[in-house]
This record gives sequence, structure tokens and C-alpha cells, in this order.
Amino acid sequence: MWAASCLASCCAACACDACRTVVSGISRRSARIAYCGLFALSLIVSWILREVAAPLMEKIPWINSFHTTPNREWFETDAVLRVSLGNFLFFTILAILMIGVKNQKDPRDSMHHGGWMMKIICWCLMVIFMFFLPNGIISFYETISKFGSGLFLLVQVVLLLDFVHSWNDKWVGYDEQFWYVALLVVSLVCYVATFAFNGLLFHFFTPPGQDCGLNTFFIVMTLILIFGFAVVTLHPSVGGSILPASVLSLYCTYLCYSALASEPRDYECNGLHKHSKAVSSGTLALGLLTTVLSVVYSAVRAGSSTTLLSPPSSPRAGAGKPLLPLDKVDEEEEKERSKPVSYSYSFFHLIFSLASMYSAMLLTGWSTSVGESGKLVDVGWPSVWVRIVTGWATAALFIWSQIAPILFPEREF
Repeated sequence: MWAASCLASCCAACACDACRTVVSGISRRSARIAYCGLFALSLIVSWILREVAAPLMEKIPWINSFHTTPNREWFETDAVLRVSLGNFLFFTILAILMIGVKNQKDPRDSMHHGGWMMKIICWCLMVIFMFFLPNGIISFYETISKFGSGLFLLVQVVLLLDFVHSWNDKWVGYDEQFWYVALLVVSLVCYVATFAFNGLLFHFFTPPGQDCGLNTFFIVMTLILIFGFAVVTLHPSVGGSILPASVLSLYCTYLCYSALASEPRDYECNGLHKHSKAVSSGTLALGLLTTVLSVVYSAVRAGSSTTLLSPPSSPRAGAGKPLLPLDKVDEEEEKERSKPVSYSYSFFHLIFSLASMYSAMLLTGWSTSVGESGKLVDVGWPSVWVRIVTGWATAALFIWSQIAPILFPEREF
């Protein structure tokens, strides 16, 4: 018994030393990746609790406060939402604290890049505290998460536009026939996949013998937008590339599919309701992978001062010379501290806040809600409209990115 106690103490001490070593090794450049790792940890915790926490949560009186104990799925959803709420509050607090950071002289710059042991402890305590909140607060958070998820999807659209245009400019910049052919091939593959995907949507979501006018409208509207992308891009006044239009066409089709798949389970036009209880493992894995990649991509792109995450007032050069002469070492340190931040810390954390909401919706399947009555409430239609409107917003942003330079030639886009 004494030996086991000593062994446990040694293991705990080694673990603490290892954590301190890892945390102290997080540099200024790797801080963005560390935040991504913390977000990924929240996804893992949510997934694990969704699978194992239901029996434990049934015994917590302020959670299971109903006359009739809800089924297991209710507790699975509740566990995911509570972890998501803790993660959301953690990053939202950081986003508020980082408002107005302009250069590295600001003490909050060190807060953003350092103090990782304290951050991890605060994150853990915040997540644990969420399990002491009443069900009404969790229900309210679940409602607003659907709209926060829509905002995150819009951020994904902006990042996707940035990525596709960068991809196109890079291949065109080579100015070689091989890369022009590659652009054409990739564009054709995207269009073939898009129209094949739309054919499957007609097959699964407009079954014969059913009045599925709304689903038909969604699919036809998507096809009209796809056709509009090509027309605007190939117009002589625009002179754009077909690659961004083809990739955005495929993405809009995916959003249309995800919207139709989120329709209520008992809706006769939802052709997938017989194939999955709530959300398939493949759809869940794809959604989570897309979320993680989007967050990682936003973190990496945040290192450039020309991206979406740059503060608008951030200068490109360092500050002027000091009034009093400094030693060479002090001058270098002062110059280093006077450098402007390369991206908006506040907006950076806001992306993680929205991603926390979106990941919760993915893990709960969008079509289930924690109601105060203890029953699963079918709220599929709000999820459908969030994704449909996101697809339309995607189309509007892309078309605007094509015609804005023509309408406002004096501005830089």
C-alpha cells in the first residue's frame, strides 16, 4: 500500500513537471497552435462525455430534476452543451480582454501568448462549473448556439474565399501551360461533382408521391446560384477565373445538402430519416474535421497582416525613434516591443467562441434540443434555415467579391 502511494506520488510529480515543461515551451509563434490544441481538447472531452457521462448525470439532482428521468440521449446532449458553454465563455472572456491591443508593448500581449498553466487551470474550472448550472441556462445557450453556428459558417465562407483566390493567384502566377491545364481540370472536377451531388439531392429529398416543393425550391435555388457564379465570373467586365466559382459551387451544394439532412426525422421529404437516428458517424466526423481545419487555418492565416484577422489600424512599420538615446541592447528590446501586432487577438478568440457553438451543434446532430421539460424537442427547421441562409450569404459574398472592383475602382479589394 505504501509502495503504491509512493508510486502514485512520483507519477503525479512527473506529470506536473512534464506539463510545466510543455507549457513553458510554448513560444510566441506557437501560441496560436496551442489555442488550437486547447480547442481540440474540448472536442475530445465533449465526445468522451457524450459516450460515458449519461449514467453519472442521471444521479445529479439539479440536472435530473424531472418527475420522469429523460432517456440517455437527453443526457448526452446536455453533457456536450455544458462543455461547449465552458469553452465558449473561456474564449469569449479572452476576446473581451484583448479588445484594443495594438502593439507588443501592451501588457495584454504577454497575457495572450503566455500564462498557459493558469489558462489551462481556468479552462478546466470553467468547464467543471458548467455542470453546476441549472437546465434553463443550458437550454438558452443551445438556442443561441444555432445562430452562433451560422456566424461561424460565414467566417468559414470568408476564409474559403481567401483560400480559393490565393490558390488561383498562385497557379496563375506560374504563367505556364501545365498550371492553366491544372486549373481547368480541377474546375471541371468540381463542376461534375456539383451537378452529380445535386442529382442525388433530387433523388433523396424529393421522393415521388410527396409534396416536397420546399426542398425542390432549395435545390433549384442552389442551381441558379451556381449558374450565376459562372455567368458573373466569365463576364468580360469581370474577367475572373473559373476555379473560385467551381469550388464555391461545390461548397454551396454541400450547404444545401447539410440543410436538407437537418430536416425533422418525421418529415416525409427527408429521404435520409430511415438511414440514421440523428446524425451519421461519417457526417459527424466530416463536420468535426472541417471545423478543426477551419480553426487551424484561421489561426495560421492570422500570422499575416493582410488577412481578415488584421486590426484595421495596425501599422506596417515599427514606432519612431525614442526621444532619449538607448543602449544597443535596450534599443533592440524597445524596437521589438514596439512592433505592432500582426493580427487582431480579440477577433482570433472570437473565432474559437463561435467554433465552440458550431462543434456543439455537430456533436448533438442539430436536430435535438435540451428542453426544460426533459424531453427531446425537434428543432430541425431552425437548423435548416441557418444553413440555407448561410449558403445564400456565401453566394452574395462571392458575387460581391467579383463585382466590387468594378463598382468601386478607386478602392483596393
